[in-house]
Amino acid sequence: MNNRPAGMHRGPQRKESHATSSSRALATGCVLAMAMAIGACADSTTAPSAPDPQSASLDRKSANNSSLVCDADNGGLELPSGFCAIVVAKDVPLARHMAVHANGDLYVALDNKVDGSIIGGILGLRDTDGDGRADVRVRFGPTGGNGIALRGNQLYFAPDDRVIRYDLANGALLPAGPPVTVVSALPSTGDHHRKTVVLDGAGGMFVNIGSEGNACQVQNRVPFSPGIDPCPELATRAGVWYFNANATGQVQASGSRFATELRNMNALAINPADGALYGIQLGRDQLFDNWPTLFTERDDARLPAEELFRIDRGQSYGWPYCYYDGQRNKKVLAPEYGGDGKIVGRCGTRALPLDEYPAHWSPLSMLFYTGTQFPKQYEGGLFVAFHGSRFDPSLQPAGPGYVVTFVPWHKGKPRGQYKTFADGFDGGTPTPMGAAHRPVGLAQAPDGSLYISDDKGGWIWRVIYVGSGKR
Repeated sequence: MNNRPAGMHRGPQRKESHATSSSRALATGCVLAMAMAIGACADSTTAPSAPDPQSASLDRKSANNSSLVCDADNGGLELPSGFCAIVVAKDVPLARHMAVHANGDLYVALDNKVDGSIIGGILGLRDTDGDGRADVRVRFGPTGGNGIALRGNQLYFAPDDRVIRYDLANGALLPAGPPVTVVSALPSTGDHHRKTVVLDGAGGMFVNIGSEGNACQVQNRVPFSPGIDPCPELATRAGVWYFNANATGQVQASGSRFATELRNMNALAINPADGALYGIQLGRDQLFDNWPTLFTERDDARLPAEELFRIDRGQSYGWPYCYYDGQRNKKVLAPEYGGDGKIVGRCGTRALPLDEYPAHWSPLSMLFYTGTQFPKQYEGGLFVAFHGSRFDPSLQPAGPGYVVTFVPWHKGKPRGQYKTFADGFDGGTPTPMGAAHRPVGLAQAPDGSLYISDDKGGWIWRVIYVGSGKR
């Protein structure tokens, strides 16, 4: 893997099949409540003497790194020298984004499985003995989803077609009652149905609404099918919408389209340093499959770059008319709209990325680090979780992804090139089906440590800094 920091270390590989973890999760899970009602149960891994999750103490912030003992093999992860990892939880089916309460409780969004064998929701995790591992776990919610966010004691969760809100109170791990619907009837069909939720400091809520198709063709993903011009999806999809986070009963028209021409922005975050919204676009697919007279299989594996944007109100970023060629360092016209890999055309007026990442790495979450536990060079910098590529690694010079990266940040933009921060997730088999784990979510604990979720093997890691390579 290119850009791997010196001093990264790992232990023996651990492989766990998705089918195995899913079956165990189902065996130990509970039947979720019906829509808009709460259902919860303690997982069978909960210690019999563990405190009642409804009454456990709110103040657990006294635990510090000296009381945490990392796994001998870091849960299979490769990390920079001085860092180590604890496996917080296993058997967490289809774990997506995460949010951390001020008291240290971790909430994990659980997706639904397409075949219906897993119905997701929210998993609440609590560590009552300070060892960094969850010993209390409760599961609740009407259905699965991707996005989750916390403001004070209000927990926001995003199934594919809506955003709901729970109230947390009195240090309870479970919500105080059923959720209310903040916004409903959001577009949820097609290729990009998952929603990401980001809360700002002004009572607002950003929601990613991804495109229905790959490149807005007359026939989606069909060779030589032209693009529809103008693309009708842009009226209701392929952008970021802004809503009132405090209101209820909203529909899409209640909010505003904040920015457009963004194919799918699973990775979204506000940078506390400037209050601006940033995101990384999942770039288009199938340049070779759909346009074999213009592109080779090698081109397909290396184009387009995944683009990091500052997302400003009213700005247009190019999809589906344009894509960013990281080899030529320019935005060019898509073949569906008359491009040949070189023509710029209307793309000269679209916003350029602040940074770029290798094609098809699939950025699914990002986090600006605000803690002080990690060394000073990490302060204010950007972590990104990449789900990994489907392409043969031999066709991708930078590797297939399946990593968490880091880049320092200075005056509103990246400073220098990204470096691999956490590796080893794939267990030596860097394919979507063969990988042991695939990174998805990132969250920062109150003490400044970093949580990483995985929707393949169903693990949650906590990365801490101990210095000098000690544990």
